[in-house]
Amino acid sequence: MEQQPAVISNEVKQSMATGCMDCRAKLAVTTSPSALWQRIQASGMSTLAVMGMTKNTGKTVALNHLLAQAAAAGVALGVTSIGRDGEDRDAVFFVPKPAIVVWPGNLVATARATLERAKVRTKLIDATGIDSPMGEILVVKVLEQGDMEIAGASRSSDQLTVIARLKQCGAALVILDGALGRSHHASPAIANGVILATGAAMGGGIQDVIRKTRDRLAILGIAPADVAARNLCEPVFARGGVGLWNSRGENVFLAEIATLNAAETLLQYVESDVATVAVSGAVGRSLWRALSTLAARRPGLTVVVNDGTKLFVDAADLALFRQQDAQVLAYRGIHMTGITLNPFSPLGGSFDAQQFLVAAREAFGNYGVSDVMLEEDGISALPSQQRQA
Repeated sequence: MEQQPAVISNEVKQSMATGCMDCRAKLAVTTSPSALWQRIQASGMSTLAVMGMTKNTGKTVALNHLLAQAAAAGVALGVTSIGRDGEDRDAVFFVPKPAIVVWPGNLVATARATLERAKVRTKLIDATGIDSPMGEILVVKVLEQGDMEIAGASRSSDQLTVIARLKQCGAALVILDGALGRSHHASPAIANGVILATGAAMGGGIQDVIRKTRDRLAILGIAPADVAARNLCEPVFARGGVGLWNSRGENVFLAEIATLNAAETLLQYVESDVATVAVSGAVGRSLWRALSTLAARRPGLTVVVNDGTKLFVDAADLALFRQQDAQVLAYRGIHMTGITLNPFSPLGGSFDAQQFLVAAREAFGNYGVSDVMLEEDGISALPSQQRQA
């Protein structure tokens, strides 16, 4: 039977739009396709990462929205988490968190210990052989709608294995629930697209949150390298390490060295003809200072990193780098599928939801900005869902 959009009164809509805690603490589940869900389906992606700018920016609410949308659309969905998530209370602010709400038919990859206290019935489908502090990561099929704690694999290689298992078990789309302070799951080596949750919990006013979000996007969204640069740097990203090429495209240095120790090596080429540098691993402060020194001596320098998740620098650092007539490109660019907003903050300073949405769409019009609790059509309220996480 075809699902009909639920009706919500103008009074309730207005209450939700004010950002009040009591009214916005109920998750809006849309039975008609939301704009965010339509973007995901139109992209044809098979793996999606959901990450938050910080705690309480609405990541879990956005995730639950997508789970409900997938259930309404009849999409075979796989779900896993980066490490542990879904705890009852926020470990930082000690305020209640919304649980992850799974639906019948969902395939979930989670640690054995979480299944022992699960609030829904599940059926064991597969054992991955991947261990975690909470036991082996198992793949189960959800038999009923309800709350569920999910604790997945932490290492990138294990995540890839888990994703492959979920797909082998029948998942057409796998959603990765991200963890605070870790963004490697957003790498295009793991996920085809990324949903970024931002909100009032970032601190400051609306424009402060927009600025902080823009800075994060500047890092994650660095432009992809063109075909010529990718072909030149391919040996580095195929085997790992660091590579340098001169202005004629000739290799100057190529070695499978750890990027953590690469700064000293780069500084040995300050006086050499270096036009392109490729770094396969993480770029921290020490390596960034070496790259900046090289850029100061070599105008037009191009640095190619794996993707934006490997850059552990600030947006201001990138801006200064560009002022030196240098650029940082991604071997594989991250596809930002959408931005979700949470105008509520558990520490106070919540925003007017409509005002926040308008400002964010003006700032990030190309990213597909949405507040999943302000969907105007087909909204029904589910109790026991809270806004902040």
